[in-house]
Amino acid sequence: MRDAIAGALKAAQKEQNKRRVSTLRLIMAAIGDRDIALRGKGKDKADDEEILDILTKMVKQRKESSKMYREGGRPELETQELEEIEIIREFMPKQMAEAEVGLAIAAAIEETGAESLRDMGKVMGVLKGKYHGQMDMGKASGVIKAALGGEG
Repeated sequence: MRDAIAGALKAAQKEQNKRRVSTLRLIMAAIGDRDIALRGKGKDKADDEEILDILTKMVKQRKESSKMYREGGRPELETQELEEIEIIREFMPKQMAEAEVGLAIAAAIEETGAESLRDMGKVMGVLKGKYHGQMDMGKASGVIKAALGGEG
């Protein structure tokens, strides 16, 4: 994953695509920061799963920013954030469709034998293990609550 991002950065620099270059540099900087933090914990560098966590966090931050810009009447800044989201998502696994998410949740509930909200952690654990980066865990949480008898 790291190599793919570095390759995309080189290509964007050759194309002189400023938005893409700046976004890819932000990604590389975030990965570098994580590498430094991991060295203190005795680990050499971030693996693909940790890089995926970084990308997921970056997308979430940009979604929040674009919403604030939209509400603040700054469409040019909202557009910039949305463009950055698309660039970041190129390096993430394809997101599951809503129907696929529902089926995955139903299967995880059946697999864990979950019967109440107390079992929600087990279901989330299975989903994170199998579908890491492929579904919005915040939305999945609401669906699981509804399925297990809580409010969604």
